Amino acid sequence: MGIESPVHLLFVAVVALVVLGPKRLPGLARALGQGIREFRQSLDLGAEDEEQPPPAPGPAASSSSAPAASSPTPAPAPPREATDATAGRGGESARG
Repeated sequence: MGIESPVHLLFVAVVALVVLGPKRLPGLARALGQGIREFRQSLDLGAEDEEQPPPAPGPAASSSSAPAASSPTPAPAPPREATDATAGRGGESARG
């Protein structure tokens, strides 16, 4: 299945013209063209990124005895202190 003859394209164009109107059709076509252009540019950028070799590992990363030591984990965030609004509610519920 697919487009077997150019008559199908002409039919789709006429239906789009009737549904969208002559005022909105050029803007829609322009937006579609710009979207396709951006999509192709992003594909080209992705292909360029894949072609570049990854950076060579340093001497510390080449040792297999301590791979975890080369990437330290972040320290946990300190607990938040209660604000006046939350501290007040806790006191009121304890009284009632």
